[in-house]
Amino acid sequence: MNYKILIFISVTTLLIASSCKKSFLDVPAQGQIDEAAVLKDPTAAQNLVTGVYNSLYQGGFGNNTVGFLYYVTVDEASDDADPGSVPGDNSQGELIDNFTVTPNSFFFDNLWKGYYVGINQANKGLEILDKATFDAATVSRLKGELSYIRGLYYFNLVRLFGGVPKITRVPGVADFNSDSLVTKVSKEEIYTLIISDLQFAVDNLPTKGNANTTVGRASKGAAEGLLAKVYMYQQGWQKVYDLTSDVIGSGLYSLVTDKGDTLTDYNVIFREKPVNGAGGNNNSESLFEVQTGVNIGENAVSPLYSNGQGPRGKGGWDDLGFGWNSPSLDLATSYEPGDTRKAGTIIFIQPTANPNGPGNFGTTLWDGFRIPSLDSVVNPRYNYKGYASSTAESPQLSGSKDSKPKNIRIMRYAEVLLMNAEAAVKLGKTGDALTAINRVRNRAGLPSLATVTLNDVWKERRSELAMEQDRFFDLVRQGRAGTVLRALGKGFVDGKNEIFPIPQAEIDLSNKKLIQNPQY
Repeated sequence: MNYKILIFISVTTLLIASSCKKSFLDVPAQGQIDEAAVLKDPTAAQNLVTGVYNSLYQGGFGNNTVGFLYYVTVDEASDDADPGSVPGDNSQGELIDNFTVTPNSFFFDNLWKGYYVGINQANKGLEILDKATFDAATVSRLKGELSYIRGLYYFNLVRLFGGVPKITRVPGVADFNSDSLVTKVSKEEIYTLIISDLQFAVDNLPTKGNANTTVGRASKGAAEGLLAKVYMYQQGWQKVYDLTSDVIGSGLYSLVTDKGDTLTDYNVIFREKPVNGAGGNNNSESLFEVQTGVNIGENAVSPLYSNGQGPRGKGGWDDLGFGWNSPSLDLATSYEPGDTRKAGTIIFIQPTANPNGPGNFGTTLWDGFRIPSLDSVVNPRYNYKGYASSTAESPQLSGSKDSKPKNIRIMRYAEVLLMNAEAAVKLGKTGDALTAINRVRNRAGLPSLATVTLNDVWKERRSELAMEQDRFFDLVRQGRAGTVLRALGKGFVDGKNEIFPIPQAEIDLSNKKLIQNPQY
C-alpha cells in the first residue's frame, strides 16, 4: 500500500489559505491523480482507496493517526503507562502523564494534522467515486472502505478533542472566504457523522473471507465492531448488543487459542507469525489491523511504533528503542493470579541479583533476545505487545531500527465479546454477559465468574486491552477518570482533562476563530 497517487491538500494548508485569504487556486497540489481513469476503471479506483489507507501509517514525530504520538498520548494519560525513559527525554509525555500539558504541545498539533490529512483524502476519494461509472456494487464497497476510515479518524478526534470542525467534502473557493473550515461543531454532531459513516460501511462492505474482501481492508465485521464501540460511548446499549451479537453470530471470528479454550502464550496474538498455528498477523480474532511489512512497501510502517516503546539501554549495550510508554506498576499489580495476559503484555526486567546462577541472568524475550538486567536499561517494564523481533520477524525497513514493520491491532474479537458483555449487563441479560466475559477469562487461564457486574467487565477490559490505547477513554466514558487517576497522584481536573487542548498552532492559523476547549 505504498501508492503515491493520493496526497491531497491537508487541513493545515487549507487553514493557512483561509487565514491569508488566498485563492484555492493558489494552493499548490501535493500529488496527482488521474481522476478520469478512476471514474471508469475499478483497478484505478482501488488504487485511489489504497492511497487513503496509507494515512494509517503516519507516525514518528510528524503527522500521526494511530501510531507513535497517539499511543504516547492516550496510554500515558491513563493509569496503564508511565512516560518511561530518563527524566526530560519524553518531556511532552511527562506533561500529559501529569495533566499539565499545554495547547502548544506538538503532539496535539501533529495528531490534528494527521487526522485531517486522512479525512481530506477520504473526502476526495468519496467525491470522485460518487461520479464513477463502473458497477455500482464495487463503487459502494470502495466508498464503504473510505467511510470506515473517515469514521475511525473522526472517532479518535472527538475522543481526543471533543467538538472539532466537520469537514466532509473537498473545500471549494467559497470556503476560503468563510469560517466553515475552522468552526467547531458539537461532539454530538461529530458522533452523528461517525455513526452515518460506519452504518454506510456496515451496509456496503463484504464480510471477512468474502471473495471481495482483501486482507487488511475494512470488512463488514470491522465496521460493525467499530460502530458498536461508538454506540458504547453514546450509551446506546441495545445497538451495542445487537451489533456485537451479529459479529459473534457470524461465526467468522474466534479467540486465538492453542490449548482447548486457553492460550498459553497470550503474546502470540501480537506477533507477525503464528506459533503452533496460533496468533500472528490477521489471525482469527482480528477485525481490523494496520498492515505493515517488507512485502507491502517502504511506506507501510508506522515509524517508532515498536522502537518508541522498546527497551532503552544504558551501560554500553545496543538499545532497542526510546523506552517511552512504559507499563505502569499499577497495571502490573492489577492482574489476577494466573492471568496469562500479564506476562504477554509486560516485559519485566530482572534485577541485577541473579536468581538463576552465573551466566544465566536477565530477561529473555520470546525470540531469544536477552536483556541483561535492570542495570542495563532505564525502565523496569516495557510493552510486550509493541515488541518487534529483529531476528525472528520481517527485517526493519530502510535500514532504520525506527522503521520496524509491526501490524497495529485496531480491534480484536476479544473486545467485541467484552462490549457484548457490558451491553448485556446494562440490559439485564446476565446470562449472555457471563457467556461473553467467561470466554475471554477462560482464554487467559482464569476461572469462570458465577455472577457478573459492570465493574467485572471494566476490570476485564483493562486486563485484555492494556497498552492498546483504550484505557484512558474507557475511564472518561465510565465517569471515573478523575477518581482513578487522582488516586495515583495525577493532576486530573474534572470538566477539563476529559479531553485535550485544541492545538494552539491551529487556533493561530484560524485567526482565533477556532475556539479552545474549556480551562486550557
